[in-house]
Amino acid sequence: MKNIAENNLIRFINITKKKDGIFANFKVKGIKGGTSFSASISVDLTAVEVNIAEDNLEKIIEECARVAVKEFKKAEFQFEGIPSL
Repeated sequence: MKNIAENNLIRFINITKKKDGIFANFKVKGIKGGTSFSASISVDLTAVEVNIAEDNLEKIIEECARVAVKEFKKAEFQFEGIPSL
């Protein structure tokens, strides 16, 4: 169960259009290594290999979710304001 998609919840929220692009928004909640977490992820549709005009909404959301999971898994986090623990 090392896959975040299998042991935690990744939920599609909506697609928003902003002045800098169109984004698919997701919420992530789960427990990993005894730590409870939640996060919001926005994926720019131009970063995903889909054709917005031709592909159906399900395929666009699925591809964005794959990118979101991949990037979330390899993300490095730091505490704000704490130089070293």
